[in-house]
Amino acid sequence: MTRIADITDNEIWLVETTLQERYGEKKEVQVVDTEIRLYTSDRELTECPAFYWQDGDCHFIVAKADDNRFRAQFFYRIHEQFGTNRDEYDDLATCVVTLLQTQTDHEQKKTADTR
Repeated sequence: MTRIADITDNEIWLVETTLQERYGEKKEVQVVDTEIRLYTSDRELTECPAFYWQDGDCHFIVAKADDNRFRAQFFYRIHEQFGTNRDEYDDLATCVVTLLQTQTDHEQKKTADTR
């Protein structure tokens, strides 16, 4: 079984700082565990550490798949899950910023579609 390294203090600082810049206030970021398939051919799920936060009714998760490998998604309900159209990132800052921008774009499109 593959063991993924824990999230580091530097990674926590990077996510918290990025979110504070985005929202203009401190967001509660939780370090959680999640299970993902590391490779599409995997039959087994691997437990990975992840960042989780919420803004309004939107939930965000960034999973650490290995050193310098991150995956991201946001969701509203179980059947409303969205990614960034990129499977994986080798840079945590790029991963978080792209996730936030993708969610902002989604919200803007959703608002425009209801007009």
